[in-house]
Amino acid sequence: MNILIIEDESRIAKRIERMTRAIFGDTLQSIKHSNTLHEALQFIENNSLDLVLLDLNLNGNNGFDLLTTAVSKSFHTIVISAYRDQAITAFEYGVLDFVPKPFNRERLEQALHRTIANEKIEKNEIKFLAVKKRHRIQLIPIEDVLYIKGAGAYTELFLAHEKKELHDKSLEQLEQLLSNTFERIHKSYLVKMSEIKEIIVESGSKYIAELKNGERIPIGRTRYKDIKAKWL
Repeated sequence: MNILIIEDESRIAKRIERMTRAIFGDTLQSIKHSNTLHEALQFIENNSLDLVLLDLNLNGNNGFDLLTTAVSKSFHTIVISAYRDQAITAFEYGVLDFVPKPFNRERLEQALHRTIANEKIEKNEIKFLAVKKRHRIQLIPIEDVLYIKGAGAYTELFLAHEKKELHDKSLEQLEQLLSNTFERIHKSYLVKMSEIKEIIVESGSKYIAELKNGERIPIGRTRYKDIKAKWL
């Protein structure tokens, strides 16, 4: 694990680092600390990361200015903040967890465990997926996303009106964030269940999800019964 802590209070940053080292143990490869938005953004752009732990108030600057960039990247983001009223908005942007200050080791460990256990967020109301677009970040409304296809370390977002965008997160990472409205119907596909018009069984035990726009997505044999039950 390569982790970046973005926190302007040195005492809290050291506490987070100490707990994080104890929780991850030998699986922790590196852990760095930035105390300003500018420094953090530079580090994010020039280093490979698995996780960012972000405070929302950095010397009076709004951490949301960095959050939209962070959630567009391949790593997960966990917010650690005293601003509990910002939790809903943070989840809407696609953070993995929101740890309110003051926090104890048990609560931080619960959040960090999600990054290694691929634990789904059962009540996450994510509203946007942030994608990089020529030196800017575009927020794609979840309501526009029909299905998502794995493309190696990346994913392709298939949107309404035949649009398509590339996202830096893997299919597994997006599955964690989108567990309320999307289902993994195949090893390579996440599909919004409300977009499935019909489930078709073809010869040779081939299973197909036909979407409302006419597109046909394969359903994995081991997933068919579960998907059909959820769809019905």
